[in-house]
Amino acid sequence: MAFRFPRFWPMLLLLGACARTPRPSADQANKYHDATIRQIGTAQDERNTAALLPFLTNATPAYRREAALAFASVQAPAAVPGLIPLLRDADPSVRRAAAYALGQTGDSTAVDSLGLRARQEKDNAVRRYLYEALGRTVTRRTLPELWRVETANDTARAAALAWGLSRAALRGISSPESIRQAVLVLNTPKMPTRARLLAVSGLSRTRGYDADLARLAQETLLRLALKDRSYAVRAAAAATLGKIAALPAPAVPLEAATAPVAKPAGSPAAVLARLAVKDSDYRVRLSAIRALPFGPESYSESRKAVFYALSHDRAPVALTAAEWLLAHAKGESGPLLAALADGNKQASPRVRAALLQAAVRHASSASRPSLTETIRKRYAAAPTVYEKGFLLQALAEDPASFDFAQVEAAAAGQSPVVAGYALGALLAMRRSAEFPAARHPDFAAAMRQALASGDVAQIGAAAEAMADAKLYPETQAADVAALRQAQAKLQLPREIEAWQGLQQALDKLEKAPKPTPSPIATAQQHPIDWAVVQSVPLGQQVRLRTSKGIILLELKPNEAPGAVASFVTLVGQKFYDNLYFHRVVPNFVAQGGDPRGDGNGSAPYNLRSEFGDIHYEEGSVGLASAGKDTESCQFFINHTATPHLDGRYPIFAQVVGGMDVAHKLEIGDQILGVELVK
Repeated sequence: MAFRFPRFWPMLLLLGACARTPRPSADQANKYHDATIRQIGTAQDERNTAALLPFLTNATPAYRREAALAFASVQAPAAVPGLIPLLRDADPSVRRAAAYALGQTGDSTAVDSLGLRARQEKDNAVRRYLYEALGRTVTRRTLPELWRVETANDTARAAALAWGLSRAALRGISSPESIRQAVLVLNTPKMPTRARLLAVSGLSRTRGYDADLARLAQETLLRLALKDRSYAVRAAAAATLGKIAALPAPAVPLEAATAPVAKPAGSPAAVLARLAVKDSDYRVRLSAIRALPFGPESYSESRKAVFYALSHDRAPVALTAAEWLLAHAKGESGPLLAALADGNKQASPRVRAALLQAAVRHASSASRPSLTETIRKRYAAAPTVYEKGFLLQALAEDPASFDFAQVEAAAAGQSPVVAGYALGALLAMRRSAEFPAARHPDFAAAMRQALASGDVAQIGAAAEAMADAKLYPETQAADVAALRQAQAKLQLPREIEAWQGLQQALDKLEKAPKPTPSPIATAQQHPIDWAVVQSVPLGQQVRLRTSKGIILLELKPNEAPGAVASFVTLVGQKFYDNLYFHRVVPNFVAQGGDPRGDGNGSAPYNLRSEFGDIHYEEGSVGLASAGKDTESCQFFINHTATPHLDGRYPIFAQVVGGMDVAHKLEIGDQILGVELVK
């Protein structure tokens, strides 16, 4: 059939042109065309505190601001005395940068100065930064500094308080009063979305105060979970309600204990079950399923929501439902769970494998052998290394599959992806209470073989096992010597993560009084290529072609010049072409860019962390790391806002097109090509 344009096609073209997202012009230079700002950027990259300090008193406000922002990445306590006077700078942008840097440094000696300035500051934007910095520097003793000023009827100050409360909670610093203050923030009219998200995210990260959450925050959380206009707020509220729903049921009189009592329609358990199947955003449904209670009084209703998701929802939600059954199934038979995997032909391989894993875990001893035999047959026919890995995770539930997994781990020419999953399966089997004592020597032999393999992933798994007295109770002097020999053969900085794993094991086995510092690569090993940075205009886009579709990224050279220069250089070398997304955590991140494909690969160099004044939102693109100043080539794309990553992982790009594709990415999806958009 021939396609015909409608008669009004010129109008459609005009509307399409008007709908295009405006982009900065190609000649819009980034800030590093300024030689002095490049000088500051170089000192930041070199972690050269002495070179940066004089810029804090420079006559030009822009240079004072850039020096303060540089210290947000350097995080040197020696800079605190120089940053504190900038809290009174005449330029608001300098005051913001100084507060941000003090928070990033995390030095509690700055609390008094930050608190005093927060009470005096008239600029709402600056005040927000001061409260955030307080949240990152207060101690349990000084936590009340956050609410010394009454915020009632002051929406701007209440919003700023949300930043402080959240940052403190992420550090494990909370109290019943901080919970009450967060509830007051959440009930303040016209509270901005970001502030609501931070306040409820802080509550979700509060530890040790679940009863106080139920007493002080339950009604507010129920309202947010059901009615807030932001998916991120609803999802965070659902996660927090899970903490309340998991609390033991209150005691009931003996005469009423035998009468079935339906949960109120507005109870946390009932609301979570409703959100799990009815919320309009898959991320909220997913968060609700993770939070569903699994006690005897709630299991039946939770089960209904889980089974519905398995058959009717998109892959990330179905996977979360399968993982809920893996962790919490009660009274489910192995064959029933296996039938769910077989009956849902539309489910992804990862979902089916998770259901098979749940089937093996919850199977009777009589039905387990037939289930594991089915999994082995599927393993033999699996078309990709990642699907083989998912099935090895399922076999990890059966210690009788030890020999099968060991053979796969040590097979000549084995894919590092499969070998890594197989080693992980061996560790999981050894942790099982069903693992026979007679096989302990075989496990020890398998770990020694892995350590001798020279493969970084296998070395890491062996080190983890040898450092765990429950898995490896009789570590010998020869084992410690083998760990040191394996560590000496690693290539630094490329294999820094494996080095860290081995050193942690050695510190534990040798009872080191404090952790051994990592040999972090210096800037001289791989300095920032400023010529590449200057070649990247603001608004520069990158086309990421994947097996699921195209994702458009916009680079952020002003916030992360070193990361952008590295990424652009690797793109020019076709480094990322034909690599894979090896890690996908639903409603969190999709991570790729590893040349090994298993999460243990790297470029030949490391980068220094660049913590620009920017926050993780949906579509933020960050660099993975094994700790500060260890970033390399692996990157991740956020599915949702993640405040707990702010200031801890560099952000070097933002998705500006194809976010729907990013949400569909699964482990094993391929990066077909990456190129700059001209």
